[in-house]
Amino acid sequence: MIERITHAGELLAIIVRAAFNEPGISFFTPNELSQQLAYMRHPAGKLIQPHVHNPVPRQVHYTQEVLFIRRGVLRVDFYDNGQNYLESRMLRGGDTILLTTGGHGFEVLEEVEMIEVKQGPYAGDADKTRFDGVSTACLTIKD
Repeated sequence: MIERITHAGELLAIIVRAAFNEPGISFFTPNELSQQLAYMRHPAGKLIQPHVHNPVPRQVHYTQEVLFIRRGVLRVDFYDNGQNYLESRMLRGGDTILLTTGGHGFEVLEEVEMIEVKQGPYAGDADKTRFDGVSTACLTIKD
């Protein structure tokens, strides 16, 4: 229910499938990532103490993003940093993915609703390098 996509020792993505269901707090990311991803399940009546977040300087070198798939089917194509295609995965309603390094592309296979969370502010064209993706004939889908 948790899948880590890696290539050459680098973490490209973490997929949390809709069926994941563990009590308490489960962190999926190592501390060195600038975007942290956790799942929380608490019983009714659990109190989470009020708090504020302190200013802590952080340095972000690459944009990392989280997609929450609300409904539909989305294919994710993974690429290494050299823009070479690696493999693909299918995401469905309730799935969550954290994209950390490497490249990625998407094809919507069934109308999709999703929420994206990433570091900001968005820098437009300076934020990403676009390139031609893999042809559908060459896909390797690991579902």
